[in-house]
Amino acid sequence: MDWFPLLNSVRIAAVSSVIVFFAGIFAAYYAVRLPRAVKGFLDVVLTLPLVLPPTVCGYFLIMVFGVQRPLGAFLAQFGIKFVMTWYGGILAAALVAFPLMYRTARGAFESFDKTLAYSGQTLGLSNTYIFWRICMPACRQGILAGFVLAFARALGEYGATSMLIGYTPGKTATISTTVYQLWRTNNNGLALRWVLINIAISALVLTVVNLLERRDKKAAML
Repeated sequence: MDWFPLLNSVRIAAVSSVIVFFAGIFAAYYAVRLPRAVKGFLDVVLTLPLVLPPTVCGYFLIMVFGVQRPLGAFLAQFGIKFVMTWYGGILAAALVAFPLMYRTARGAFESFDKTLAYSGQTLGLSNTYIFWRICMPACRQGILAGFVLAFARALGEYGATSMLIGYTPGKTATISTTVYQLWRTNNNGLALRWVLINIAISALVLTVVNLLERRDKKAAML
């Protein structure tokens, strides 16, 4: 059994989740401080990939990073190609996973007790110190849950990934694209194995999210 699809899926999900982690926290932290009208518009834009069909997200990525497009052609001059490359999967996975991290982090920041930040300011603490040493620890459960959900979404991504990087065994194959290709070629036995592997990983991720939620509830009760 070729384990490349699993390894490729994990590395794509891991790298994209790290990117989404920092991008989602940055966007959520500043979004909660914007006026309501601006925040509402920004929410729609940043959350749109969550409700759009993944193939539509993949289409937009091709329209932007395709080698026949201005940006894609420019990057190709430096040997950077996102189409039909495994690291193009990072771009696709990050796009569809970002809204989960953003929405979860935004909810955590909105529930943060701002009097703690005001108290820190009265003590002369910098905003950077308050963010990393007060705000982030207080919101860590929600942020960690968002990271885990983003990782799970990136790991199971199919639509945008198949549009942008396709399926090439040993090069761009992921669990999701492998299941489809095996089913399409009537190799249902091997396809079922990959389905069970994906279910096991997803169940583990959901278990982690539930544990984080329980810890968050216990901490709130203390």
